Amino acid sequence: MQAILALEDGRIFRGKSFGARAECSGEVVFNTSLTGYQEIFTDPSYAGQIVVLTNPHIGNYGTTPSDAEASRPYIEGLVTREFSPMSSNWRSTQVADEYLERYGVPVIGEIDTRAVVRHLRANGVMRGVIASGESLDVDALVATARAIKKMDGTDLASGVSTKVAYEWDANEPKNQTGDSLLTENEGGAKQMHVVAYDFGIKENILRMLTRENCRVTVVPAKTSAADVMAMKPDGVFFSNGPGDPEPLEYAVENVRQLQGKAPIFGICLGHQIFGLALGGKTYKLKFGHHGGNHPIMNHQTGKVEITAQNHNFNVDPDSLPADVERTHTNLNDQTLAGLKHKTDPMFSVQYHPEASPGPHDSHYLFKDFRKMMEEFKK
Repeated sequence: MQAILALEDGRIFRGKSFGARAECSGEVVFNTSLTGYQEIFTDPSYAGQIVVLTNPHIGNYGTTPSDAEASRPYIEGLVTREFSPMSSNWRSTQVADEYLERYGVPVIGEIDTRAVVRHLRANGVMRGVIASGESLDVDALVATARAIKKMDGTDLASGVSTKVAYEWDANEPKNQTGDSLLTENEGGAKQMHVVAYDFGIKENILRMLTRENCRVTVVPAKTSAADVMAMKPDGVFFSNGPGDPEPLEYAVENVRQLQGKAPIFGICLGHQIFGLALGGKTYKLKFGHHGGNHPIMNHQTGKVEITAQNHNFNVDPDSLPADVERTHTNLNDQTLAGLKHKTDPMFSVQYHPEASPGPHDSHYLFKDFRKMMEEFKK
């Protein structure tokens, strides 16, 4: 069956339908990762977005529950060059086509994804629609794309957050190959209690915190700072998540209430929330940063880290006050990629140090958080 990707500017791409035979809409972005497509499918930060994968062959190694970053896919739709109807991997439990169909995610394949990406790079991300059928009204699809609510000014994080607090199962700290993640901290170092705000948290973040001998309590996005402090945390974590950080005034206020009272660490959306709480401003990038190959300069060590990224908004470094230090810079476009407060125990990064399936250059940040909690207790 034929499928169409219609963009709000009237550009049309025709291909074949896979996954769910349904219509979807969202902001169209592209991801340059060479592997890890299931992790991309299930990343809650992709809520409200149709994802174009630049790697031409998708689905060839199937899907497995141990590769999921959440209980279900969060992408609205998928755009690929070749979408494999079969899988060839001993770990696969379900082919990608059936997996996405099961969760109602439409896929358009057999199109020139290079052309789509070049169009988005030149014109910026835009709203789009994927539809399948033999007789589709192209003009109507373009009109639908133009009517989609923009991501700017929209709180998507509270929609993907957990509704109730829960304790992460620290008894099963496994990585994606099933290997134990226990470290030397398990040998005698005191377990730390981390309260993690869920704005769309990825499971590998929870695994990495557990690896540093942390007991993790995950709480809804709108949990008050007072309720968090009542849990007597050794540290508080602000997670990744979808959408614009500016509408998340409740989260910004919680950072201000927690600042100086406990060590706090933020990733991606959490980083942007920190920037706003410290007096800075955020802005939307032309086509975002999505992929597993972004070079980041760590100004504290002088080393370059290859990182995984997934965000559409960024903190304006020039808007930050003098008591905030810029710790990391994206070498692709010189945007701010990390900050820390000069006196209070808080730091954040704009990328994913827990990157799954990789790269692993930035795992040290979880150890830095552990060290910050230990020093704060002295």
